[in-house]
Amino acid sequence: MLTKSALAHAVAKDNGLTISKATQVISSILSTLESSLADGENVRLTGFGSFRVKETKARTGRNPSTGEPIQVSESRRVSFSAGSNLTAAVRGK
Repeated sequence: MLTKSALAHAVAKDNGLTISKATQVISSILSTLESSLADGENVRLTGFGSFRVKETKARTGRNPSTGEPIQVSESRRVSFSAGSNLTAAVRGK
């Protein structure tokens, strides 16, 4: 599993940065992505993929323990679609 720390080490090595500076850069990127998505903006990283916020409607669900109907409120969730370069890399092409 790739962790944020391992990613920072790889970025530092590839770009001649200190691990601390690479960690700051990664944190800044993730913070920008998070705030953009929180504002309802879509994020597209060409070749890698796209993040978008999807709205879910309120609905009636069921409590899995009792089977009783419950109200599930509307909410927002993040959706990711892989880009062509990422898809090809995962498939081994």
